Amino acid sequence: MTTEDYKKVAPTLPKQPGVYRFLDGEGLVIYVGKAKNLKNRLASYFGSKKHQMNKTKTMVKNAQRFVYTIVETETDALLLENTLIKKYQPRYNVMLKDGKSYSYICVKNERFPRVMITRYVNKRDGSIYFGPYTSKPRLKVLLELIKTLFPLRNCTFNLSDNNIQKGKFKICLEYHIKNCQGPCEGLEEEESYNSKIEQIKNILKGNFGMVKRHFKEKMQQHAENLEFEAAQKIKEKLTVFEDYQGKSTVVNPTIKDVDVFTISSDEKNAYVNYLKVVNGAIINAYTQEMIKNLDDDESELLAYAIPNLREKFSSIAPEILVPFEIDITEENLLLTVPKIGDKKKLVELSEKNVKYFLLQKRKQEISQIKKQTSSERILRTLQEDLQMEDLPMHIECFDNSNIQGSFPVSSCVVFKNAKPSKKDYRHYNIKTVEGPNDFASMEEVVSRRYSRLVREGQDLPNLIIIDGGKGQLSSSAKILKSLGILDKVTVIGIAKRLEEIFFPEDPIPLYINKKSESLKLIQHARNEAHRFAITFHRNKRSQFFTTSQLTDIKGIGEKTAEKLLQHFGSVKKIKEAGITALSEVAGMSTAKKVIAFFEKEDTESEIK
Repeated sequence: MTTEDYKKVAPTLPKQPGVYRFLDGEGLVIYVGKAKNLKNRLASYFGSKKHQMNKTKTMVKNAQRFVYTIVETETDALLLENTLIKKYQPRYNVMLKDGKSYSYICVKNERFPRVMITRYVNKRDGSIYFGPYTSKPRLKVLLELIKTLFPLRNCTFNLSDNNIQKGKFKICLEYHIKNCQGPCEGLEEEESYNSKIEQIKNILKGNFGMVKRHFKEKMQQHAENLEFEAAQKIKEKLTVFEDYQGKSTVVNPTIKDVDVFTISSDEKNAYVNYLKVVNGAIINAYTQEMIKNLDDDESELLAYAIPNLREKFSSIAPEILVPFEIDITEENLLLTVPKIGDKKKLVELSEKNVKYFLLQKRKQEISQIKKQTSSERILRTLQEDLQMEDLPMHIECFDNSNIQGSFPVSSCVVFKNAKPSKKDYRHYNIKTVEGPNDFASMEEVVSRRYSRLVREGQDLPNLIIIDGGKGQLSSSAKILKSLGILDKVTVIGIAKRLEEIFFPEDPIPLYINKKSESLKLIQHARNEAHRFAITFHRNKRSQFFTTSQLTDIKGIGEKTAEKLLQHFGSVKKIKEAGITALSEVAGMSTAKKVIAFFEKEDTESEIK
């Protein structure tokens, strides 16, 4: 969408709060944003672009139009924006990123439920999931505690009442080593089993007080019934549970249930740390990575992440702690920015966690860079310089060559993994263009190259380089767009004089540092395309003049001349060949004509 397109509708835009949506040519929503003043906010996309991020420029360039919805208040705009982002998942909005698959504890939806570890959450099966757990040691300790306190079955049998009454199952080794109490043979009542499941849920939710009351009530019942051995076993379990609780990070029992959120960010990503506090103890910690697509500030990113993380961890805490004021969409949720005390210490602890996460990530990236080959390093630099989505593993570069329109040819060189792939080089004779017209020549060769790739279903390059300025680039982009592949590849033009990099429909060139490895790779591809085109052009010109010398012989046509040249290799060798050798290739009649021609030529030169 251009500035001229915007100016046509600008006078009609309202100055009220609302939500706007940018749409591409196919009508897909590519960005959703909110605004206190719709007119001012939309104007910011089409004014001075000097300080705009490249991604913002790209989004506006890819948009064909925008639509907006007026609302009553900023809060309404925030709510509607969040709803639309979830609905459309636009390409240029912030994306939550999960670098790896974390583990959950699942309480299965079945009679005599099993408790197990899983990496896959299936909310449709009715099971209850707790997590995700980022610490494997903590998860193992937790499962060991559950196993010690509450013996459960781990078999996969369908323990329906009918199957148990028919005696379809027999107790196994787990029963004899006291890891299970035998519900498969009806040795444990369903009510008793479900009571254990409820206490396991309380542990996983962090409701430790309810679990302690449960054990104390059981111990008291056994003691009153003079079942001292059973009461002692319960006491031992209570001691194990209290020992586990003591190892948990207890903040302050008076704080009760709160969620703590802090954020740190760099140029491309943001990282939100979440601490889940239940009854004064931290029961879970998690850091969410987010990909920044446009110039969002930290308050907007944090406001976006909080409802997603609360939903992910099934949190119903009535209060959240944050380092600064933000707009929240959830009703009846208390937002606190603590200044002193234990709540402030919780926020500081979360900030330490997110900063440590960011530090570790940077160390890993530096370590990864050190392990990279030179080719990988160069390609990643090129990817960043050109703001490409994919690593340019496959690059193709085009160049034209002619002398005042004579013998026009083009070349296509291919680089794979930052190195020339000479077996994939192609040269082209220009067929449809007359006279010196580089734009039309480039249009023809790009059309021939990619029409064939599309037709044959071959892989497209990640990057196409056009040796030339805006004209050749525009001609190439027009063809790629007509083939429906312009949005699937990155195409650039390189102008020789100042080594300017141009993008289609963008008048402002990109200047890459002259010492950059990525520019050197582009220049290498450009120079190789030029060399390959010039070599082909010279060969074609030389072949033309050589063939012309033979076609000067009366009765020798172009095909016969090419046949002789192909066999003997040069005019000199044809001249030195005897009549027998010539007749075997072109027949006796042609051989006599050739011999007679060169004999006459020699005689004339002697006279001179």
